[in-house]
Amino acid sequence: MDFAKDLDWADLAEKIVGLGAPVIGGALGGPLGAAAGKILADALGAAEATPAAVNNVLAAPAADPVAAATAARQAESEWLAVLAALGKAQVAEVGATQRAEIASGDPLQRWWRPLYALELSLVECPAFALTMLHALWVGHETGINGFVNLSALLMTYFGARFGVLGVYVTGRTREKCGKGGSPASLTGSGLRAAVKKT
Repeated sequence: MDFAKDLDWADLAEKIVGLGAPVIGGALGGPLGAAAGKILADALGAAEATPAAVNNVLAAPAADPVAAATAARQAESEWLAVLAALGKAQVAEVGATQRAEIASGDPLQRWWRPLYALELSLVECPAFALTMLHALWVGHETGINGFVNLSALLMTYFGARFGVLGVYVTGRTREKCGKGGSPASLTGSGLRAAVKKT
C-alpha cells in the first residue's frame, strides 16, 4: 500500500502548523480543508492540489525548510484574505436579510414584537397586580401565601419577560437609527485586520 496516496489534508495539518502557519494548518482538518489545501499547494509549487503532492514537496530531500515556511506563511495570508472576503459576503447577506425583514409586509413579521410588549404591559402585569392587590384587600390567606411561596419564581419569570422586551426596544432603536450591527461584521473586521498584519 502506498502511504502517500492515502494521505488526507488533515494529515498535513501538524506539518503546516510547525512551519509557522497555524490558521491554514488548522483549516486543513476542517470542512474547508480542500480549499485551504489548494492555496497551500499553489504556494508551495506542488504538481497537483492533493495532499500527496504537497507532502512530496515538503518531504523532498532537496527541500529548503526556510523556503517551505515562507511559502506556508504566504498561503496563510492568502487564506486569511479568502476568509475576510467570505466574512464580507456574509455581512452583506445578513444586512440584506435584515433590510428585507424591516420592509416586510408580513403582518406577523412586523407586529409580533409590538404585540408582545402590549400584552405584557397592558394585560399580564395589570392582571397580576390586580389579583395580588385583591388578595391583600380581602385578606385571602391562601392567595397571599401562594404569592409569597411563588415570589422567586414570579420574579424570575417577569425578569425574563421584561429582559426580552428590553432587547426588543434596544434593537428596534438601533434599527431606526441605522446603527445595527452583527457579530459577523466584527468577525469580518477582525479577519481584515489580520490580513493587513500579515
